[in-house]
Amino acid sequence: MDAHDNTDTDVTEAAGTITALPPATTPKTSRRGYSSRHDLRSPRRGLRRPLRSRDPATISDAPSRRNVADRDRRYRHLLALGDAIAALSALVIAVTVLGQDSLTPALLLAVPLVVVASKVMGLYDRDELVLRKSTLDEGPALFQLATLYTLVAILLGPALVDGEGLGRDQVLGLWATFLLSSLVGRFVARDIARRTAPAERCLMVGEGDAAEPIARKLAEGHGLKAELVGQVPLDAGGDHARSMTEVADAIQRYDVHRVILAPRLTDTDSMLDVIRLVKSLGVKVSLLPRVFEVVGSSVEFDDLNGVTVLGVRRFGLSRSSRALKRVVDLAGAAVGLLAVAPLMAAIALAIRLESSGPMLFRQTRVGRDGERFRICKFRTMVDGADAMKATLTARNEADGLFKIADDPRITRVGRILRKTSLDELPQLFNVLRGEMSLVGPRPLVVDEDEKVQGWHRRRLHLTPGMTGPWQILGSSRIPLHEMVKIDYLYVANWSFWSDAKILLRTVPYMISQRGQ
Repeated sequence: MDAHDNTDTDVTEAAGTITALPPATTPKTSRRGYSSRHDLRSPRRGLRRPLRSRDPATISDAPSRRNVADRDRRYRHLLALGDAIAALSALVIAVTVLGQDSLTPALLLAVPLVVVASKVMGLYDRDELVLRKSTLDEGPALFQLATLYTLVAILLGPALVDGEGLGRDQVLGLWATFLLSSLVGRFVARDIARRTAPAERCLMVGEGDAAEPIARKLAEGHGLKAELVGQVPLDAGGDHARSMTEVADAIQRYDVHRVILAPRLTDTDSMLDVIRLVKSLGVKVSLLPRVFEVVGSSVEFDDLNGVTVLGVRRFGLSRSSRALKRVVDLAGAAVGLLAVAPLMAAIALAIRLESSGPMLFRQTRVGRDGERFRICKFRTMVDGADAMKATLTARNEADGLFKIADDPRITRVGRILRKTSLDELPQLFNVLRGEMSLVGPRPLVVDEDEKVQGWHRRRLHLTPGMTGPWQILGSSRIPLHEMVKIDYLYVANWSFWSDAKILLRTVPYMISQRGQ
């Protein structure tokens, strides 16, 4: 990398500043904190010439706008192909394997049926609205689609199958096979589209302080293929027309595919103008609404005769939801302990053979509503490791948390347990006792909890979990102040499906060791 690749390129126009993020070949961080994994098509010296105003019609017909449409079509076509394969394969397996029957040519009706139903349900249009394309987020919709597909197959049974139609085992097999194959097919389709499509180029418009964390999230985010290529701050007291021109020019110059808006509370009118401009240029828009940092995303849009009002869900869980969550925890912990009992016995033996001391490590953590409890883990450090903590404080690499990359206190067996998160299996006993949940906020130690102040302490409204959003995002990379925000939003947006998604994502993260 050249020496000037880590410098910031700023150009000040008459009414504002356009900052171009520098290109680089490695994901290295610049002095301002931006991820430098960017590929600007402008010269490395940045914007040195005045930008001329351009006709929006000319920009909307530019090749970059057509590239945006091509990427969206690629996702839609691959998803439709995945749905078609899932529909046909599920029908073939259910009829020929489970029922030993033969199919008629009418089975080809399954393809347009599923594709049209998916289109009506919006399953092909969501990807162009979001940066992170997630198949698990579509779980409830795919559940409904599988049910609809099965009901139609029952009605058309005599036309699909030679004989009297579908039997009970075939119906259940069709529903389960289609649900599973559609999830797998959509995951594969998105993975192919993400690997073959170029990175989505994003421009930040509005509050300048938001650019650095957004650039970092785009660079570190799993499943994301996007990069922040520049920013255009909007000066509340500046020339509004000039700012609009700067946005349009930056979109064309940097081949922007998506504009991320970070408005201030007083920028409502100017932000509306920017949204209208960007959408007229054929560029996608994402918004960073500050209010959702507090209320979360679980809101309902209420139309009062043309006036849109957001209905915010109550914070935390109702008594019925809390009771159902507890039932799931008890069942999951009991089944989990029975399943992993031999593995836990082998781990305990390995710990005892390697070093002296107890097999389990117990530590005081802060639980629901601030109540303290003793968390159980397999011991991964030498006996008396807590007494050595004060001598290692200078080597701490985390913000607000105590974490060392090569901690000398960790044993050989302990290193393996930590990489695979198997040291946390004894927490299933904490779940049975009601001190922890399968999914919940991170259980902090006392000195870390004392650093959490203000409304962030409402994260303690739920019982802490063995896993949570902090785990699947890579707990060792998240500073404390961000972690408590993530926990707060988890509580604000809680649902059974969100817990199910976290559990489903935890196993792959444990296998890939991304949390360490």
